Amino acid sequence: MTSHASTSAEISPADGSTDSLRRALAQVRTEVGKAVVGQDGAVTGLIIALLSRGHVLLEGVPGVAKTLLVRSLSHALSLDTKRVQFTPDLMPGDVTGSLIYDAKAGEFEFRNGPVFTNILLADEINRTPPKTQSALLEAMEERQVSVDGLSLPLPEPFIVAATMNPIEYEGTYTLPEAQLDRFLLKLVLDIPERDVELEVLRRHATGFSPRDLTAAGVTPVLGAAELAAAQASVAAVGASPDVLAYIVDLARATRHSPSAKLGVSPRGTTALLAAAKAWAWLSGYESITPDHVQAMVLPVWRHRIQLRPEAELEGITVDTILHGVLQQVQVPI
Repeated sequence: MTSHASTSAEISPADGSTDSLRRALAQVRTEVGKAVVGQDGAVTGLIIALLSRGHVLLEGVPGVAKTLLVRSLSHALSLDTKRVQFTPDLMPGDVTGSLIYDAKAGEFEFRNGPVFTNILLADEINRTPPKTQSALLEAMEERQVSVDGLSLPLPEPFIVAATMNPIEYEGTYTLPEAQLDRFLLKLVLDIPERDVELEVLRRHATGFSPRDLTAAGVTPVLGAAELAAAQASVAAVGASPDVLAYIVDLARATRHSPSAKLGVSPRGTTALLAAAKAWAWLSGYESITPDHVQAMVLPVWRHRIQLRPEAELEGITVDTILHGVLQQVQVPI
């Protein structure tokens, strides 16, 4: 998933044209690359999630720049971001906000929690109990917080970028299927290759500070209004009946896989459609093709399939199932 970025001087997203918006988002990837090295796929995935108004699960060991990635993207898009470190003693009000008694006014006043932002970084989301997870679930699905009988809308855009550590399970709470299914994408951030890691070290040796994105040269390219216009353009991307049938056939094939205990739900098919539309739009297409669908199958579906215990013992992974499904299902011409 590559793209040729224009220089910021050539981009004028304020005119709202589709081409200028697309060029601006390509430039966003370039800006994030000034702070984050070697995670181009994750950057593109987060942009796709924003365009699709979906949430993202980031999986990777500590120290692969998950937090820096989200902060850099927010900076390049002029969006507000907040980080919450999820812990076993975190309460729902610590995320959504709380009613505080105002002694002077003699009444309770609601104080917004960190969820009232554009991009919420939920660090180690599986370390908090189900009660707090469910409070975040309402915010993710309904894009609002319910307090004392009132529904308070969250800012637009709003997405949750949640991180999980794949190697440490002690003291964690398994995310319920209902919550996993509400993440549009699961992006895996691997340990970088040697040359990439060397470039990271070279930048730090020459004074780079991840706490000062402005000094790193990361500059805002567009804002919430332009992003909303891009989201509208993505929604208008077409899909032929054959491609829609292809998505359904892929989903049904996961349900019939002998290695899967649980296949992709109908929500998963709509998620794949949304992500494929965003990727097609970023690639300059007016309608999605089977190639766009295939490119998004793994990140959109890898967290929606449950393996049978015997398949896990044999070393079969969800990605293995999805690669097999892509080979088995006939591609529309």
